[in-house]
Formats: sequence, structure tokens, C-alpha cells
Amino acid sequence: MRILLALTCLALTGPLAAQTYAIRAGTLIDPARGAVEHDQVLVVADGHIKAIGPHPELPPGATPMDLSREWLMPGLIDAHTHLTLTEVVGGSAPFESFYILESTAYRALRGLRNAVGVLAGGFTTVRDVGNAGDYAMDDVRRAIDAGWYQGPTIITCGKIIAPFGGQSHGIPPEQGTFWKYEYLDADGPAEVRKAVRTNLYHGAGVIKLVLDNNRYHYSVEEIRAAVDEAHHAGVPVSVHVFGGEAADNAIEAGVDSIEHGFFLTDAQLTRLRDKGIMLVSTDFPRAHLDIIGTSGGILPPPEVLAPKIIDRLRRAHRLGVHLVFGSDTVMDVAGRSRADLMLDYLAVWRAAGVPPTEVLKSMTSEAAKLLRVAGERGHIAVDAAADLIAMPADPLADTENLRRIDFVMKDGHIVRQGPAAARP
Repeated sequence: MRILLALTCLALTGPLAAQTYAIRAGTLIDPARGAVEHDQVLVVADGHIKAIGPHPELPPGATPMDLSREWLMPGLIDAHTHLTLTEVVGGSAPFESFYILESTAYRALRGLRNAVGVLAGGFTTVRDVGNAGDYAMDDVRRAIDAGWYQGPTIITCGKIIAPFGGQSHGIPPEQGTFWKYEYLDADGPAEVRKAVRTNLYHGAGVIKLVLDNNRYHYSVEEIRAAVDEAHHAGVPVSVHVFGGEAADNAIEAGVDSIEHGFFLTDAQLTRLRDKGIMLVSTDFPRAHLDIIGTSGGILPPPEVLAPKIIDRLRRAHRLGVHLVFGSDTVMDVAGRSRADLMLDYLAVWRAAGVPPTEVLKSMTSEAAKLLRVAGERGHIAVDAAADLIAMPADPLADTENLRRIDFVMKDGHIVRQGPAAARP
């Protein structure tokens, strides 16, 4: 009996058999093409979209699904997450405390919980950019890829690569180098290359560098070493940087994305645009800044930083920079899901005057390009992965309607199905 029970549990947590569906969409939105079409039917089989049209040929046994009163679009992508990390609202522990207080296993369990939750909220792909203990998020990614759990597509960076000290400040020498649970110290081009290879060994799909969290930062030569090593392996490079000379060095070295960039000048934004470097803008809303603070004095207080973030996003959009949605959400708030907190950032995009069509692109096709999954994800087309979401109101009229997602499909498997998506 015990063996039978164990086998039953194993079957329940293993990969699900893909079904064939005929999904009738009232309105179909594909931000990649700027297309809005009505009364379309999508045939989904083997985890992919097989046909699209008003009257496609339906394979035998296809299960009909009525979304005729819904707006259907590709699943959302967040290009800057820390799913294993949390900052407790009202807490006073320093940033470094999670190095010491939480095991990697505990962090992995939190990461898995958050991964499952953000998928249910409509985020079918995420790029998790570090602060995950001793490669905790890489193990979460492996568990989901193996089909043990239903979660989003996850691109991981391994450990964040940084000059000596990571993002820590003033840890007493007798306390040792606790930050090495979270970061790879790498100084000079040779050490940077070794750090990149270490993360690639653990399955990193992106390499992340931290540039300006201390008084010192990487040189152009050091950043170029990371770019050269990562690009030879077919992996992009992202850099955490706020502005100044460190941002100049990153742009000159040819990185793939700038993370944050709160203090980028118009000249720097123009160079980003001209070099095809994407901005993952992590546009913290004021309410979030008031809760989590501003990194121990590295950044100005919330009342100063919040309008600067809006202004930087407005200028980046006006100058034609390739914008990618990334939230950098690290809070747990009672009564609110991680996905709901991630959607708070949309208010900043509205305040900056970015049209909904471009917001949706930043959360789908533009993000997919940066994550190098554009062939499979971030758009709706024949042979694309069936990562789909639907809601009963138009997100092109108001991006707040993304909070009303009631249907989520991941690789052809139904994750969430509200009353409006009931089978006839």
C-alpha cells in the first residue's frame, strides 16, 4: 500500500499529458505584430499553437474552450525577479541578514512558492537575476523543467558577479565573507571570465554584473571580458547600474541590458538606443520605495527617487530606447500575491506616458528578445509555445486590466481557468 501511494504521488507531481484545445478568442492581441483580431480560434496541441484563424481545421478530439468574451494575449514576462528573496514589511534587518539567517534550501522553497504564484498571476516567463543563496533558483528551474512542479519558464543568472564585497557594506572582518553565498567576487578580466564560466556551468541563461553599489566599479576591460565569455556561450549580459561612469563603461563594453539606470542622462540613453542595449527599468512605485527604503543611503530618499524614476522612463521612451518590463519586486505583503505586487509597477509606466501598446510589448515580445526566447515565447503565432493569458477587459484600454487575468495556459497546460473560460 505504501509503495502504491508513493507511486500515485509521483504520478501526480510528474509531467502532465498535453491535450489538444480549440480556443475561441473574442479578441486576440499580439503585441509583437501590433495586431488586434476578433473572433479567432487557436488550435493548441503538443504544447504549441498549431493553427490560428476564424475557421481553422480542428483535429479530432480537440477540447473546445470558449473565451469569446475575453481578451487573449501572450503570457507576461518579468525580466528582473528575485523569487527566493523577500524583505518583510516593517522589518529592520540589514540587506546582508539573509546571507546568515536563511539556508539555501529554505530559499529554494520560497522561490518555488513564488514561481508557482507568479505563473497563476499570468507571468509565464521570468528572468531571475540572483540573490538566491548557493544556486537555489537554478535548482527551482531544474525542478520545473523536469516537470515536478508547474511553474513559469525561468532564466537564471547563477550568482551575481561583482567586485570584492558584492553589494554588501561594512561587514566586520571577523564575520568573514558572508556575501559569497550570494555573489562571486571577481576582480580583473581573468577572474571575471572564471566567474562567468562558473555560472555557465550551473546552467545560467544570463550573466549579471553589479557595477556601482560601492565607491569602486568595473572597468571597460573587465566588463568586456564578461561580455566576450558570455556571448561565446550564447548568453546575454545584464548589469545592475544606476548611472555615471559605471554606466558609460557598461555601454562601451556592449552589454545586452542595463538594469535600473535611474540616473541615466539623455546622452547615455541615446547611446543605449543606438547600440541596441535594452533598458530593464525596474520602475519602483513610490509606495514600494516607502516600504523597502533606498539601499542604505546608496539612493536618495523615496520622495526624491520616485519622480526621478518616472522622469527617466519618460525620457527613455521619448528617445526610443528598447524598454523591457522588470519589477525587482522583493516584498511580501499580507493579503497580496507577488504577481499583484509586480503589476503595481504599471502605474509608473502610465505616469511616464508610455502607451499601453508599448507596455504590453515590453512585457512580451521585447522581453522575449532580451531573454533569447523570442522564437518560442512572447508572441502569438503558429509553432509558438502555447503560453497564453486572458481577461474579461481590454488591457489596451487600461493596463490595470491585467490584474483581472482569469485564464492562464503554460506550454499548452491550463494553469488557471475562471468561470468565463468554462468549457461549453
